[in-house]
Amino acid sequence: MSGPAPDPRMVARLLRQRAEMGGPELFLEGLSRQEALSLAASARTRPVPAPGPTPSGTRKAAPRRPAPEHPQALPVLPVSHEELRAIALECTRCRLSETRTHVVFSDGAVQARLVVVGEAPGANEDATGVAFVGPAGQFLDLLLATVGLSRKDSVYICNVLKCRPPGNRNPLPDEITACSPFLRRQLELVAPQALLAVGSFAAQLLTGDARPIGRLRGDVHGYEGIPLVVTYHPAALLRNPGWTRAFWDDLQLLRSVMDGG
Repeated sequence: MSGPAPDPRMVARLLRQRAEMGGPELFLEGLSRQEALSLAASARTRPVPAPGPTPSGTRKAAPRRPAPEHPQALPVLPVSHEELRAIALECTRCRLSETRTHVVFSDGAVQARLVVVGEAPGANEDATGVAFVGPAGQFLDLLLATVGLSRKDSVYICNVLKCRPPGNRNPLPDEITACSPFLRRQLELVAPQALLAVGSFAAQLLTGDARPIGRLRGDVHGYEGIPLVVTYHPAALLRNPGWTRAFWDDLQLLRSVMDGG
């Protein structure tokens, strides 16, 4: 036989005391999880992360400090670009936080017509904290200028990963998973007229297509309703100058899309 329902004020006081002492989460017999969370909120305790479904369909509380292989979700409520950047600068969602010099969040105009998405920061970017500042970035600026675009007033530049992989190795799948929420929120906040994915990792992530970049370029794809053009990474052009004409052709396609052609 169940006893009388707990007095809400007593429950709230107990939850508040346990939160202040750093104790584990507690759900009292006779209360549903939602009731307990409501009581905790009424006592103005610190926020409790919303749990996600387990494979069995049951629900459990999210851990206080998720392990890197199960990165914590970004805040659900909308945040500004500066708030998102501040979160990224303190990120420890994957192993790259242990080896980076700087988080490389973005560069360029936040109110941009075009967002260029690359792969990951290189040595120059890691040293400065600014995206695409090395030789490849300088070449990218020159190429964008041929179609009247500039990071000073119309282009926002970022990468799939915000931290440099050691030795410029390829991004690992769990690193992409951990960092992708930042990119998704950046694209939501900037809301550009078009996207340019440079390099295989950005192209495959944004198109959802695992084909090589040579098969993906030349067509207009879409990401969340935004026209998307795929091309080679400018660093690849420095190693393979013969690809520069293909890149230029892709820029003409991009310009046509942005001009409504």
